[in-house]
Amino acid sequence: MEHKHSEEQAVGQEEVVVVSQSGGTRSDRFLPISILVAAIVIGGSILFSSLYKGGAAGGQAAGAGAAAQGQQGAAGQPAVNAAAVMQLGPRDAILGNPNAKVTLVEYGDYQCPFCGIEFFAKTEPQIIQNYVNTGKVRYVFRDFAFLGAESTAAANAAQCAEDQNKLWPYHDALYTAKVANDKNGGGENDGFFSTAELLKVGQQLGLDMSKFTPCVQNQSDLNIVNQEKSAATAAGINSTPTFFVNGTQILGAQPYSQFQSVIDAALKA
Repeated sequence: MEHKHSEEQAVGQEEVVVVSQSGGTRSDRFLPISILVAAIVIGGSILFSSLYKGGAAGGQAAGAGAAAQGQQGAAGQPAVNAAAVMQLGPRDAILGNPNAKVTLVEYGDYQCPFCGIEFFAKTEPQIIQNYVNTGKVRYVFRDFAFLGAESTAAANAAQCAEDQNKLWPYHDALYTAKVANDKNGGGENDGFFSTAELLKVGQQLGLDMSKFTPCVQNQSDLNIVNQEKSAATAAGINSTPTFFVNGTQILGAQPYSQFQSVIDAALKA
């Protein structure tokens, strides 16, 4: 499957579409086409995207403010097999109460700026504090490494850390480092996720370097990274970050209030 990046433009108000697990849609706002066309003609304004479209490395940002998407798909997106997504396997590293009523699954790329700057740095801490640490939500991260060689190398290193039951500390360290790099002018495949950097993170976390080093250098867990991406693609995932809360999809690095609404509904169900 070929995946493409695209960049959306919007002026004034963006259309927000919420799609439930059953596929029903609700449009909260519609920007009249005439206003949109006129605004684009006179220059308009470009909104930063909240997700990256997956597949080929090095494309453009896409998807300004799409709130959620369910099994029927929306705005040209493929239908998503939420049931397949929610099936946890032995390789899924669970953060939080393993018996929590609500499961949050994230598909991310360690180089994706919206995964890091917008979600990891801004929204994820609130979710962990209010839902994961309180035992209400169990959180699973899966690799959808598509932005190039450094994405793949970082994902492989994180899986090497998971071989020592340290995926989440390594995940946090990778995103923390990449967010700082991006804010200092870094970007995709800029050399930041070098082998030396990936090994340094493992050393800082106290991993068994006699096992971690060859795993990183030889990309020994690359098959796991590729399997997670292939399974995600088969389920209809084609962008990062993409989330599922008990089967309901949240597309893009949405604000905390969006996650709060969906999680609270799942807790009450």
